[in-house]
Formats: sequence, structure tokens, C-alpha cells
Amino acid sequence: MEFVKSKINQYPVFVFSKSHCPYCTAAKNVLNSTGVQYGVEEIENRSDCSQIQDALQQITGARTVPRVFIGGKCIGGGSDTQSLHQNNRLVPLLKEAGARFNC
Repeated sequence: MEFVKSKINQYPVFVFSKSHCPYCTAAKNVLNSTGVQYGVEEIENRSDCSQIQDALQQITGARTVPRVFIGGKCIGGGSDTQSLHQNNRLVPLLKEAGARFNC
């Protein structure tokens, strides 16, 4: 639980992901398209993968990945991230959280 909370608090934008998950790839592609800098943890090869997902369940109500956090709050998963972007609400959220963008 502490590892998960520390990552969420360390980065304005953070993604818990699995590298071969298509929904995770979609969420990261959306974030990449905005030029935002974000942290990511690919959890599938970690010995504590199940515990991380249990912590995500406790924090967000879902243990599936991706879990995308902006400003310390979970915005959901891949389709949620895509929807926010399509509705022009993602970038304002990123800016409000103090996220940095690539030039």
C-alpha cells in the first residue's frame, strides 16, 4: 500500500500498468499524445504485483490496470482516459495538477 501511495504522491500524473495490456497501452498512448510527462510502473514482473493490485482495489475500488492518477486522484482506466481526452477535459486536468509537458 505504501509503495502505491508513494508513487501517486510523487508524480502529478502516474499510471499503474502492465506492458502487454491493450488498455494500458491505450491510456499511455493518449497521455503521450498530450506531451505530458508522467510516471509509470509496469507491475506484471514485480513479485508484489498482486499486493499492488490489492492496494489499487482498496484505493480506487478496482484492481485492474491501467489505473491512471492525476493530481493524486484516480481518473479510471484506459477508456476513461480516452473519453476525457476526446471531450477536451484531459489536458485541463493535467495542467490543474501541475503536470509538466514536453516542448
